[in-house]
Amino acid sequence: MKPETITIDEVKYVRADAVSKPAEKICGLERCIIRSYGAGVFIGYVKDKVSEINGVNVTLLKAKRVFYWSGACSLTQLALDGTSDALNCKITDAVDEQFIYNVIEIIPLTEKASKNLDEVKIWKK
Repeated sequence: MKPETITIDEVKYVRADAVSKPAEKICGLERCIIRSYGAGVFIGYVKDKVSEINGVNVTLLKAKRVFYWSGACSLTQLALDGTSDALNCKITDAVDEQFIYNVIEIIPLTEKASKNLDEVKIWKK
């Protein structure tokens, strides 16, 4: 395993490839993990975010539902690193667009996590 940092004269340097980069955008839209109050967790590109009486509502493009994940202790780790246990994750195929009510969490994906989660086999029955 390669070290991610090195210290020279008490200054800590971080390897360029160890720095988290944001996931690639499409049409300027950020790819995020969305957690809603009642509909669950989704991955997609945030097209629109509106604050209304019932809370924040989000329109996602290329939306995938995360029915179950393994290999990350939280959605935050999933958004930063992806999963270390892709075989036990249940992530659906993407729909073109989805409106999600009452969003309580929006976490931007890193490039590393985005690529990792796209490699998870599509879950369906």
